Amino acid sequence: MKAKSVQQILAPPPAHMVGNGFRVHNFFPNGYDMKPDRMSPFFLLDYNAKMDFSPREIPRGVGVHPHRGFETVTIAYHGAIAHADSRGNQGVIEAGDVQWMTAASGVLHKEYHESSYSRQGGAFQMVQLWINLPAKDKMGFPKYQAIRNTDIPKYELPDNKGDIEIIAGSYRGMKGAADTFTPIELYNIRMKPETKVSLELPAHYNTGILVVEGESFVQEKERAVTDHFVLFRNDGIRIDLETRETSCMLLLMSGEPIPEPIVSYGPFLMNTKEEIIKAIRDVHDGKFGYLED
Repeated sequence: MKAKSVQQILAPPPAHMVGNGFRVHNFFPNGYDMKPDRMSPFFLLDYNAKMDFSPREIPRGVGVHPHRGFETVTIAYHGAIAHADSRGNQGVIEAGDVQWMTAASGVLHKEYHESSYSRQGGAFQMVQLWINLPAKDKMGFPKYQAIRNTDIPKYELPDNKGDIEIIAGSYRGMKGAADTFTPIELYNIRMKPETKVSLELPAHYNTGILVVEGESFVQEKERAVTDHFVLFRNDGIRIDLETRETSCMLLLMSGEPIPEPIVSYGPFLMNTKEEIIKAIRDVHDGKFGYLED
């Protein structure tokens, strides 16, 4: 069974602020100038590495902004985010939870540090992925999946050595919590010291691993440490992970590429320039609804 070889282990690119509440490292598509389809169906990975925010009465965050043509997936590790959109969806994402928003034909959205977290401050760590939609689904009706940590199936590793949370896809017969438009595997993998895990993923799937905490040895010899991203080639199906002296938390993302053109502009991800122009016009004409900032 041929192993997927490691193409590169990427250090976190320089951080930048999104609004005043998210200090993110953009691994792709801009951080390492990857081609837009290199990690398809994943288009963007923004990673707010673990940091402390000082207490603040007025929550930090990002005001009202539009999305069309893709899904945003926010995974919380520390801290809490309150969000709302122009379709009437709202809620709070706490540590361990996942917010899976299908923007599709278009929504206005806002997200801020949850008010009680903001008042006390403290550790904050989040991941946001943008997942492309096939052309046939880009103008579908928006939807929202609020996924609590307690609703995420967990595969317990032997000998109490950790677990695998299946956010999407399936692992050893356990189906993930999220519904997806194209085949996607998205797992949180926790491993205690001196633990081994093997995964099998189709060779043509684009695959990467973000080291959220600790360190792991990948394919026996490649050492990946906190806040780094492991990019795999599309040349095999097996991934071997191992911890030695320390534990780790890994976010694995793998998916079947969408073989369609990609044209992006700001918060829009479409197939043609004309569709981008229409998205801008539709926002201006109020077709994305209304959301108070």
